[in-house]
Amino acid sequence: MTDRRLRIAVQKSGRLADRSAELISGAGLRILKGANELLYRIENQPIDLLRVRDDDIPTFVADGVAELGIVGYNVLAEHFPDRDLEEMIVQRLGFGSCTLKVAVPNDVDYAGPKWLEGKRIATSYPNILGKWLKDNGVTAEIVEMRGAVEVAPRMKIAHAICDLVSTGATLEANGMKATDLVLKSEAVLIKAPHAPPSELAHTYDMLLRRFDGVTASTGAKYVMMNAPKTHLDEIIRMIPGADAPTIMQLAGREDTVAVHAVCQENVFWDTLDKLKAAGASAILVLPIEKMMKGGEEPLKNNADLCLEKSERRRTQGSPGPAGKPPRCARGRDRAHHL
Repeated sequence: MTDRRLRIAVQKSGRLADRSAELISGAGLRILKGANELLYRIENQPIDLLRVRDDDIPTFVADGVAELGIVGYNVLAEHFPDRDLEEMIVQRLGFGSCTLKVAVPNDVDYAGPKWLEGKRIATSYPNILGKWLKDNGVTAEIVEMRGAVEVAPRMKIAHAICDLVSTGATLEANGMKATDLVLKSEAVLIKAPHAPPSELAHTYDMLLRRFDGVTASTGAKYVMMNAPKTHLDEIIRMIPGADAPTIMQLAGREDTVAVHAVCQENVFWDTLDKLKAAGASAILVLPIEKMMKGGEEPLKNNADLCLEKSERRRTQGSPGPAGKPPRCARGRDRAHHL
Protein backbone atom coordinates (compact mmCIF):
# COMPACT_ATOMS: atom_id res chain seq x y z
CA MET A 1 0.00 0.00 0.00
CA THR A 2 1.43 3.37 -1.02
CA ASP A 3 0.85 6.79 0.51
CA ARG A 4 1.80 8.53 -2.73
CA ARG A 5 -1.04 10.33 -4.48
CA LEU A 6 -1.36 11.60 -8.03
CA ARG A 7 -1.87 15.36 -8.31
CA ILE A 8 -4.01 17.20 -10.86
CA ALA A 9 -3.84 21.00 -11.03
CA VAL A 10 -7.23 22.53 -11.84
CA GLN A 11 -8.69 26.01 -11.96
CA LYS A 12 -10.05 27.03 -8.56
CA SER A 13 -12.68 29.33 -10.06
CA GLY A 14 -13.38 30.77 -13.46
CA ARG A 15 -14.33 29.76 -16.97
CA LEU A 16 -13.10 26.14 -16.85
CA ALA A 17 -13.64 25.27 -13.16
CA ASP A 18 -17.12 23.75 -13.39
CA ARG A 19 -16.48 21.82 -16.61
CA SER A 20 -13.22 20.44 -15.18
CA ALA A 21 -15.12 19.16 -12.15
CA GLU A 22 -17.71 17.58 -14.47
CA LEU A 23 -14.96 15.82 -16.42
CA ILE A 24 -13.43 14.45 -13.22
CA SER A 25 -16.80 13.30 -11.86
CA GLY A 26 -17.70 11.83 -15.24
CA ALA A 27 -14.57 9.68 -15.02
CA GLY A 28 -16.00 8.04 -11.90
CA LEU A 29 -13.91 10.00 -9.40
CA ARG A 30 -15.66 11.11 -6.20
CA ILE A 31 -14.44 14.55 -5.15
CA LEU A 32 -14.18 14.97 -1.39
CA LYS A 33 -14.26 18.62 -0.38
CA GLY A 34 -12.59 19.61 2.86
CA ALA A 35 -11.71 22.64 4.93
CA ASN A 36 -8.69 23.29 2.71
CA GLU A 37 -10.05 25.01 -0.40
CA LEU A 38 -6.70 24.62 -2.18
CA LEU A 39 -6.65 20.82 -1.93
CA TYR A 40 -9.52 18.43 -2.62
CA ARG A 41 -9.07 14.68 -2.34
CA ILE A 42 -10.51 11.98 -4.57
CA GLU A 43 -12.25 9.54 -2.25
CA ASN A 44 -12.02 6.39 -4.39
CA GLN A 45 -8.56 6.82 -5.98
CA PRO A 46 -5.11 7.97 -4.77
CA ILE A 47 -5.56 11.38 -6.42
CA ASP A 48 -5.51 14.97 -5.14
CA LEU A 49 -6.83 18.07 -6.87
CA LEU A 50 -4.69 21.17 -6.52
CA ARG A 51 -7.07 24.10 -6.95
CA VAL A 52 -5.08 27.12 -8.11
CA ARG A 53 -5.23 30.15 -10.40
CA ASP A 54 -5.31 29.20 -14.07
CA ASP A 55 -2.11 31.19 -14.70
CA ASP A 56 -0.29 28.97 -12.18
CA ILE A 57 -1.33 25.62 -13.66
CA PRO A 58 1.34 25.50 -16.43
CA THR A 59 4.07 26.20 -13.85
CA PHE A 60 2.76 23.61 -11.37
CA VAL A 61 2.80 20.95 -14.10
CA ALA A 62 6.07 21.96 -15.77
CA ASP A 63 7.85 21.96 -12.39
CA GLY A 64 6.45 18.56 -11.46
CA VAL A 65 4.36 19.79 -8.54
CA ALA A 66 1.39 18.16 -10.30
CA GLU A 67 1.54 15.23 -12.71
CA LEU A 68 -1.41 16.53 -14.75
CA GLY A 69 -3.25 19.80 -15.25
CA ILE A 70 -6.42 21.05 -16.92
CA VAL A 71 -5.91 24.50 -18.46
CA GLY A 72 -6.99 26.63 -21.39
CA TYR A 73 -4.75 26.40 -24.46
CA ASN A 74 -4.58 30.20 -24.46
CA VAL A 75 -3.06 30.21 -20.95
CA LEU A 76 -0.55 27.53 -21.93
CA ALA A 77 0.48 29.36 -25.11
CA GLU A 78 0.94 32.62 -23.24
CA HIS A 79 2.99 30.98 -20.50
CA PHE A 80 5.29 29.05 -22.85
CA PRO A 81 5.48 31.11 -26.08
CA ASP A 82 8.67 29.40 -27.30
CA ARG A 83 7.93 25.81 -26.30
CA ASP A 84 6.47 23.01 -28.44
CA LEU A 85 3.13 22.78 -26.67
CA GLU A 86 2.17 19.50 -28.30
CA GLU A 87 4.83 17.78 -26.19
CA MET A 88 2.95 18.87 -23.06
CA ILE A 89 -0.60 18.21 -24.26
CA VAL A 90 -2.02 14.78 -23.52
CA GLN A 91 -5.61 15.38 -24.66
CA ARG A 92 -7.78 18.12 -26.06
CA LEU A 93 -10.86 18.05 -23.88
CA GLY A 94 -13.49 19.58 -26.16
CA PHE A 95 -14.89 22.20 -23.77
CA GLY A 96 -14.07 25.81 -22.93
CA SER A 97 -13.81 26.73 -26.61
CA CYS A 98 -13.13 30.39 -27.36
CA THR A 99 -11.06 32.55 -29.68
CA LEU A 100 -8.46 35.24 -29.12
CA LYS A 101 -9.20 38.05 -31.56
CA VAL A 102 -8.20 41.58 -32.40
CA ALA A 103 -11.08 44.02 -31.88
CA VAL A 104 -11.46 47.67 -32.86
CA PRO A 105 -14.13 50.36 -32.31
CA ASN A 106 -17.17 50.03 -34.58
CA ASP A 107 -16.40 53.28 -36.41
CA VAL A 108 -12.95 52.10 -37.52
CA ASP A 109 -12.52 51.14 -41.17
CA TYR A 110 -10.33 48.13 -40.43
CA ALA A 111 -8.49 46.82 -43.47
CA GLY A 112 -6.41 44.02 -41.96
CA PRO A 113 -3.37 43.68 -39.67
CA LYS A 114 -1.49 46.53 -41.40
CA TRP A 115 -4.02 48.95 -39.87
CA LEU A 116 -2.39 48.18 -36.51
CA GLU A 117 1.02 49.50 -37.62
CA GLY A 118 2.25 52.03 -35.04
CA LYS A 119 -0.92 51.68 -32.96
CA ARG A 120 -1.34 50.77 -29.29
CA ILE A 121 -3.04 47.42 -28.59
CA ALA A 122 -4.29 46.44 -25.12
CA THR A 123 -4.26 42.76 -24.16
CA SER A 124 -3.80 40.23 -21.37
CA TYR A 125 -1.83 38.03 -23.77
CA PRO A 126 1.27 40.01 -24.76
CA ASN A 127 3.33 36.97 -25.77
CA ILE A 128 0.68 35.51 -28.08
CA LEU A 129 -0.12 38.92 -29.57
CA GLY A 130 3.57 39.77 -30.02
CA LYS A 131 4.17 36.56 -31.97
CA TRP A 132 1.09 37.18 -34.15
CA LEU A 133 2.17 40.76 -34.91
CA LYS A 134 5.65 39.54 -35.84
CA ASP A 135 4.21 36.84 -38.12
CA ASN A 136 2.16 39.51 -39.87
CA GLY A 137 5.04 41.99 -40.18
CA VAL A 138 3.39 44.59 -37.94
CA THR A 139 5.17 46.83 -35.44
CA ALA A 140 2.84 48.03 -32.69
CA GLU A 141 2.99 48.91 -29.00
CA ILE A 142 1.49 46.29 -26.72
CA VAL A 143 -0.23 47.60 -23.59
CA GLU A 144 -0.52 44.78 -21.04
CA MET A 145 -3.69 44.75 -18.94
CA ARG A 146 -5.02 42.19 -16.48
CA GLY A 147 -8.70 42.93 -16.80
CA ALA A 148 -11.36 45.12 -18.43
CA VAL A 149 -9.37 45.12 -21.67
CA GLU A 150 -12.47 46.02 -23.68
CA VAL A 151 -12.65 49.52 -22.13
CA ALA A 152 -9.11 50.47 -23.24
CA PRO A 153 -10.10 52.27 -26.50
CA ARG A 154 -12.89 54.20 -24.78
CA MET A 155 -10.44 55.28 -22.07
CA LYS A 156 -7.91 56.34 -24.76
CA ILE A 157 -5.44 53.76 -23.46
CA ALA A 158 -5.20 51.92 -26.78
CA HIS A 159 -6.47 52.03 -30.37
CA ALA A 160 -7.42 48.35 -30.41
CA ILE A 161 -7.51 45.31 -28.16
CA CYS A 162 -6.71 41.61 -28.37
CA ASP A 163 -8.96 39.59 -26.09
CA LEU A 164 -10.90 36.35 -25.69
CA VAL A 165 -14.21 36.24 -27.53
CA SER A 166 -16.98 33.73 -26.86
CA THR A 167 -20.30 35.26 -27.93
CA GLY A 168 -19.14 38.79 -28.77
CA ALA A 169 -21.71 40.32 -26.41
CA THR A 170 -19.08 42.10 -24.29
CA LEU A 171 -17.49 43.68 -27.36
CA GLU A 172 -20.87 44.78 -28.66
CA ALA A 173 -21.76 46.34 -25.31
CA ASN A 174 -18.55 48.39 -25.51
CA GLY A 175 -19.03 49.53 -29.10
CA MET A 176 -16.40 47.25 -30.59
CA LYS A 177 -16.19 44.61 -33.31
CA ALA A 178 -14.00 41.52 -33.61
CA THR A 179 -11.67 41.33 -36.60
CA ASP A 180 -8.65 39.06 -37.03
CA LEU A 181 -8.35 35.66 -35.40
CA VAL A 182 -5.16 35.35 -33.36
CA LEU A 183 -5.66 31.99 -31.60
CA LYS A 184 -8.24 29.25 -31.16
CA SER A 185 -8.45 27.84 -27.66
CA GLU A 186 -10.08 25.04 -25.68
CA ALA A 187 -9.37 23.18 -22.46
CA VAL A 188 -6.43 20.79 -22.67
CA LEU A 189 -4.98 18.15 -20.37
CA ILE A 190 -1.24 18.67 -19.90
CA LYS A 191 1.42 16.45 -18.34
CA ALA A 192 4.59 16.95 -16.34
CA PRO A 193 7.92 16.34 -18.10
CA HIS A 194 8.68 13.31 -15.93
CA ALA A 195 6.80 10.01 -15.70
CA PRO A 196 4.61 9.49 -12.63
CA PRO A 197 5.98 7.40 -9.75
CA SER A 198 5.93 3.69 -10.62
CA GLU A 199 3.41 2.92 -7.88
CA LEU A 200 1.01 5.45 -9.46
CA ALA A 201 1.53 4.41 -13.09
CA HIS A 202 -1.64 2.29 -13.12
CA THR A 203 -3.72 5.17 -11.67
CA TYR A 204 -2.19 7.58 -14.20
CA ASP A 205 -3.01 5.31 -17.16
CA MET A 206 -6.50 4.64 -15.84
CA LEU A 207 -7.15 8.34 -15.50
CA LEU A 208 -6.05 9.12 -19.07
CA ARG A 209 -8.16 6.26 -20.39
CA ARG A 210 -11.24 7.45 -18.53
CA PHE A 211 -10.78 11.09 -19.52
CA ASP A 212 -10.46 9.95 -23.12
CA GLY A 213 -13.67 7.96 -22.77
CA VAL A 214 -15.61 10.86 -21.26
CA THR A 215 -14.38 13.22 -23.98
CA ALA A 216 -15.15 10.74 -26.76
CA SER A 217 -18.68 10.11 -25.50
CA THR A 218 -19.59 13.79 -25.19
CA GLY A 219 -22.18 14.47 -27.86
CA ALA A 220 -21.77 10.98 -29.33
CA LYS A 221 -24.80 8.91 -30.31
CA TYR A 222 -25.30 5.19 -30.83
CA VAL A 223 -27.40 4.59 -33.95
CA MET A 224 -29.13 1.32 -34.81
CA MET A 225 -31.32 0.54 -37.79
CA ASN A 226 -32.33 -2.12 -40.28
CA ALA A 227 -31.25 -1.46 -43.88
CA PRO A 228 -31.94 -3.18 -47.22
CA LYS A 229 -28.76 -4.54 -48.79
CA THR A 230 -29.65 -2.82 -52.08
CA HIS A 231 -29.30 0.63 -50.44
CA LEU A 232 -26.70 -0.18 -47.78
CA ASP A 233 -23.84 1.91 -49.20
CA GLU A 234 -26.13 4.93 -49.61
CA ILE A 235 -27.44 4.60 -46.06
CA ILE A 236 -23.95 4.27 -44.54
CA ARG A 237 -22.87 7.48 -46.31
CA MET A 238 -25.78 9.30 -44.68
CA ILE A 239 -24.78 8.40 -41.11
CA PRO A 240 -22.94 11.49 -39.80
CA GLY A 241 -19.45 11.00 -38.42
CA ALA A 242 -19.71 7.20 -38.38
CA ASP A 243 -16.50 5.21 -38.64
CA ALA A 244 -16.71 1.59 -39.89
CA PRO A 245 -20.29 0.74 -38.78
CA THR A 246 -21.08 -2.82 -37.69
CA ILE A 247 -23.17 -4.79 -40.19
CA MET A 248 -25.08 -7.89 -39.05
CA GLN A 249 -27.30 -10.21 -41.05
CA LEU A 250 -30.87 -10.45 -39.79
CA ALA A 251 -32.12 -13.97 -39.19
CA GLY A 252 -34.70 -14.97 -41.82
CA ARG A 253 -34.21 -11.71 -43.76
CA GLU A 254 -31.66 -12.35 -46.51
CA ASP A 255 -32.30 -8.94 -48.07
CA THR A 256 -31.89 -6.89 -44.86
CA VAL A 257 -29.07 -6.25 -42.40
CA ALA A 258 -28.78 -4.50 -39.03
CA VAL A 259 -26.49 -1.47 -38.97
CA HIS A 260 -24.92 -0.17 -35.76
CA ALA A 261 -22.72 2.94 -35.62
CA VAL A 262 -21.24 5.36 -33.11
CA CYS A 263 -21.69 8.89 -34.45
CA GLN A 264 -19.40 11.66 -33.25
CA GLU A 265 -21.55 14.32 -34.91
CA ASN A 266 -25.09 15.47 -34.24
CA VAL A 267 -27.83 13.25 -35.61
CA PHE A 268 -30.66 15.59 -36.61
CA TRP A 269 -34.24 14.75 -37.48
CA ASP A 270 -33.67 15.60 -41.14
CA THR A 271 -30.93 12.94 -41.19
CA LEU A 272 -33.37 10.38 -39.81
CA ASP A 273 -35.93 11.38 -42.43
CA LYS A 274 -33.36 10.87 -45.20
CA LEU A 275 -32.35 7.48 -43.80
CA LYS A 276 -35.98 6.40 -43.69
CA ALA A 277 -36.55 7.63 -47.26
CA ALA A 278 -33.54 5.56 -48.38
CA GLY A 279 -35.15 2.41 -47.00
CA ALA A 280 -33.85 2.26 -43.43
CA SER A 281 -36.34 1.11 -40.82
CA ALA A 282 -36.56 0.66 -37.05
CA ILE A 283 -34.09 3.54 -36.54
CA LEU A 284 -32.98 4.05 -32.96
CA VAL A 285 -30.69 6.84 -31.67
CA LEU A 286 -29.35 6.60 -28.12
CA PRO A 287 -27.07 8.89 -26.09
CA ILE A 288 -23.77 7.38 -24.95
CA GLU A 289 -22.96 7.83 -21.29
CA LYS A 290 -19.54 6.13 -21.27
CA MET A 291 -17.21 4.90 -23.97
CA MET A 292 -13.80 3.28 -23.72
CA LYS A 293 -11.63 3.09 -26.82
CA GLY A 294 -8.82 0.65 -27.53
CA GLY A 295 -8.44 -2.95 -26.47
CA GLU A 296 -9.85 -2.74 -22.96
CA GLU A 297 -13.58 -3.20 -22.62
CA PRO A 298 -15.44 -1.48 -19.78
CA LEU A 299 -17.73 -3.40 -17.47
CA LYS A 300 -21.27 -3.63 -18.79
CA ASN A 301 -24.03 -1.99 -16.83
CA ASN A 302 -27.71 -2.99 -16.83
CA ALA A 303 -28.52 -0.72 -19.78
CA ASP A 304 -25.73 -2.32 -21.84
CA LEU A 305 -27.02 -5.80 -21.09
CA CYS A 306 -30.58 -4.74 -21.85
CA LEU A 307 -29.54 -3.34 -25.24
CA GLU A 308 -27.62 -6.52 -26.05
CA LYS A 309 -30.69 -8.61 -25.22
CA SER A 310 -32.83 -6.37 -27.42
CA GLU A 311 -30.39 -6.69 -30.32
CA ARG A 312 -30.36 -10.48 -30.05
CA ARG A 313 -34.13 -10.38 -30.37
CA ARG A 314 -33.84 -8.05 -33.39
CA THR A 315 -31.34 -10.24 -35.25
CA GLN A 316 -33.19 -13.47 -34.41
CA GLY A 317 -36.37 -12.20 -36.03
CA SER A 318 -38.51 -12.09 -32.91
CA PRO A 319 -42.08 -10.75 -33.19
CA GLY A 320 -42.76 -7.07 -32.87
CA PRO A 321 -41.15 -3.98 -34.44
CA ALA A 322 -37.44 -4.61 -35.01
CA GLY A 323 -36.40 -1.20 -33.78
CA LYS A 324 -38.55 -1.01 -30.65
CA PRO A 325 -36.27 0.26 -27.89
CA PRO A 326 -35.75 -2.01 -24.86
CA ARG A 327 -37.59 -1.00 -21.71
CA CYS A 328 -34.47 0.38 -20.04
CA ALA A 329 -33.82 2.75 -22.98
CA ARG A 330 -37.29 4.23 -23.28
CA GLY A 331 -38.03 7.76 -22.12
CA ARG A 332 -35.25 8.02 -19.56
CA ASP A 333 -32.49 8.13 -22.19
CA ARG A 334 -34.50 10.34 -24.59
CA ALA A 335 -34.06 7.88 -27.48
CA HIS A 336 -35.28 8.95 -30.92
CA HIS A 337 -37.21 6.18 -32.63
CA LEU A 338 -38.65 6.12 -36.15
